[in-house]
Amino acid sequence: MRDDGGTAALGDLLMRLARTQRRRWADALAPWDLSPHQARALRVVCAGDGVRLSDLAEALRIAPRSATEVADGLQARGLVERSADPADRRAVLLRPTAEGRRVQREVAAARAADSAELFGRLSPEDRSTLARILRALAD
Repeated sequence: MRDDGGTAALGDLLMRLARTQRRRWADALAPWDLSPHQARALRVVCAGDGVRLSDLAEALRIAPRSATEVADGLQARGLVERSADPADRRAVLLRPTAEGRRVQREVAAARAADSAELFGRLSPEDRSTLARILRALAD
């Protein structure tokens, strides 16, 4: 067997951390009964001033049909509302409701607190190094 310089182990560790982060994120969302896709979609909708379903799909990197399903779930919960796009009556815009904005603020605070707890295990220098390394790998 060829020595890969530990890169396989690094890949395994990165995947393990990703699974840990996904599990922690799902646990943090439990009080609002939101899936990670729904939480990400709500964040996108709250960040815009009317978001088309196609733009939501692109932002989430999912199929348009899947974006419609996520939006349906958010609308059923009263977190977003649909309206016709004044620039293109065939298009639909998603806008957050007041409840959606409130939930988004709470979810963002919970996520920040969870990230602070997880990454608080590292020194400030290690966090900075990790951020630099992850940015280099993500680009």
